Amino acid sequence: MEQSSKINCHIVAMPYPGRGHINPMMNFCKIIVTKNPNIFITFIVTEEWHSFIKSDNLPENIKYATIPNVIPSEIGRAKDFAGFLRATLTKLEGPVEKLLDGLLMKPSVILYDTHMSWVVGLGNRRNIPVASFFTMSATVFSLFHQMDLLAQNGHFKANLSGKMQEQVDYIPGIPPIRVLDLPTPFHGKGQELSDVITEIFSTVSKAQYLLFTSVYELESSVLDALTEKFSIPIYPIGPAIPYFTNEKNPSSTTPIDEPEYIMWLNAQPNGSVLYISQGSFLSASRDELEEIVAGVHDSGIRFLWVARDETVRFQKSGCSAGLVVPWCDQLKVLSHPSIGGFWSHCGWNSTKEAAFSGLPMLTYPIFWDQQTNSKQIVEDWKIGYRVKKYGHQSSITREEISSLLKWFMDSGNDEVMETRRRVKEIQKICQCSCANGGSSEINIEAFIKDVSCHKYH
Repeated sequence: MEQSSKINCHIVAMPYPGRGHINPMMNFCKIIVTKNPNIFITFIVTEEWHSFIKSDNLPENIKYATIPNVIPSEIGRAKDFAGFLRATLTKLEGPVEKLLDGLLMKPSVILYDTHMSWVVGLGNRRNIPVASFFTMSATVFSLFHQMDLLAQNGHFKANLSGKMQEQVDYIPGIPPIRVLDLPTPFHGKGQELSDVITEIFSTVSKAQYLLFTSVYELESSVLDALTEKFSIPIYPIGPAIPYFTNEKNPSSTTPIDEPEYIMWLNAQPNGSVLYISQGSFLSASRDELEEIVAGVHDSGIRFLWVARDETVRFQKSGCSAGLVVPWCDQLKVLSHPSIGGFWSHCGWNSTKEAAFSGLPMLTYPIFWDQQTNSKQIVEDWKIGYRVKKYGHQSSITREEISSLLKWFMDSGNDEVMETRRRVKEIQKICQCSCANGGSSEINIEAFIKDVSCHKYH
């Protein structure tokens, strides 16, 4: 490598093999090398994931390294989430260790997704510092870390059917939260993974650093509580979304180069379009989707929907007021002036992008941490509304959806206008944290300084 004489730090990045995990870790890596071009990053992905993302533009000092697809193909992430998570804990360590043996430079630090808990042992065996990188909220981290306390209080693994509305008000730094709004491993089908979660979160204190993809000001009380609990440095490094690309080239493409959906948005009135996305992983059930499609159609609102495999269903519905696409640049869409709101599954990355873009949300959580994110959006930050008022396990009709959408997109609605004002305050907090002298910026600089102190040779 030509620039090896300048390199004074080598970071090996080990994401969990899922888009919602790879994207924030890659965004963080790009921020790191932008701030310090003397850092080289080896970004490890499976051969399958490399085939998906190899065409993405990378800075010259970030390079992919691949490991074989050791997880059986029949264990699809969406088909068998539990099996897939267990496989990442048992099948990846050997190939990664072999890859480390072949590196020309010893890593200064291994940046690993918190779910890849075996990296802690690998780093400690080889005397390489490890940094745990959590891609969900600090609130969700704390809830998982306090699983024993929740169990002692009868809010985990007991018969919770009569306790779903009970308030959990004893987790340090976390405002009161209903059992219903805890992550699904506490009360849903994710309970089968409780042993895995316990194992993962018991290893974090053995890492040398703990990083959160969160803005300190949005979760200050829980981050302060975690800082008191852990003896290792904790860095909330900000949203880890590609805001830096938007900043550099806000109008880098000519109108001719713009994708169809941007040209369509350009023709819509400001704040008039609802952006709808159910995420890149799990989706609503077939019956629920039928009601959502009909409700959106009947409402008559303008919408842009990222529908992946369901595009044909919309075409049959003749939704003339909207545009349906299989994929889009989400942050670019959310930042577009014609977008007035976001119907979201409440994945953490989407939640941060909405906050950063200053958009009110309609929350439709499905699994894992999404219920908890929905609660933060609606109750703690007050920047959105639940589609299902009685919890994610309830059902909702097309008539209710149609009525909600008309109300939510009504520019003369006082309650929604107050929510829009509030979300602009949240947007300012997020954007200031990423600017020079902001909390996220300070924490990133501190982490870079820390890891640059470790010798890589």
